[in-house]
This record gives sequence, structure tokens and C-alpha cells, in this order.
Amino acid sequence: MKISVYAIFILFLISFQATLLHSLNPFGIQPDLCLVIACLVGFRTGHIPGAIVGFGLGFIQDVFSAGLFGLNMFTKAGVGFLAGVFARNLANRAPHAAFVPIVACSVLSSTVFLLSSRMGMGLGEMLHAFSFILLPQAILDGLAAIVANWVIVQWLVEAPSS
Repeated sequence: MKISVYAIFILFLISFQATLLHSLNPFGIQPDLCLVIACLVGFRTGHIPGAIVGFGLGFIQDVFSAGLFGLNMFTKAGVGFLAGVFARNLANRAPHAAFVPIVACSVLSSTVFLLSSRMGMGLGEMLHAFSFILLPQAILDGLAAIVANWVIVQWLVEAPSS
């Protein structure tokens, strides 16, 4: 039952990101919800579950996209793993504490995509894409992570019983 709920959630998330969220992007920038979820799973539960969820989300994204097969799979698994490593070394896992690790993971993942898809670009074009697309998207990913992490902490984590 739990696996089927996760599968439905993953398919809904990827469909939502590809359809509705694609049309609601401010300044042509949209958050990568699959990256945010992979990082949050790593941040909340550890580096191994983060890598597994990231691998699964990336696989589904690769199946439904026309990009280089395997790139989403390995970048999402890597950022899920890194977010878990970041969280293990944090003293405070408050909702806002996820911002910096997820922004760093988003910058890393987006840089891999930028380098793989823009091989014919000059250095000026790469710097422009980095500063006007990649960094704002990373900040938007971090803000989405803060909201999602706050929701997880407030509503989904059970209060300790006395």
C-alpha cells in the first residue's frame, strides 16, 4: 500500500512539474520539485534514502523527457545523497536549515545540466546563464524546500507522546 501511494505521488509530482508548474514560472524560472523532494528526503531521513528517492525520481524524469538518459537519474541521486550528508553534520534541522544545503545541491545539479547541454556556448554566455537562470532557480528551489520542510515539520511529523 505504501509503495503504491509513493508511486502515485511521484507520478503526480512529475506531471504537476511538467504541466501546471511549467506555465506558472516567474521570469522563466521554475523550481525543480523532484530535486527538492530528493533533497528533503535526504535531509530528513538520511543519505541512503535520499539517494534512492532521487534515483527513482530521476529515472522517471528521464523516461518521460527527451534529454540525455541517465543525467536526471544520477544528479537527483547525488543531490539526495549530499543533502543527507549535509543534514548529518547540522546541529539544527529547523525548516529554514534546509535552505543552504538545497541551494548548494541545486547549483551543483544545474551546473551539470548547464555544462552537458551548452557545449557550444562561450564563457560569457555560460556566465550569463549561471547568473540569470541557474542562481535564481537555486534560490527558488531553496525557498520551495523551506515551505515543504515547514509543512513536513508542522503537519506530517507526529508530536512526541508524553
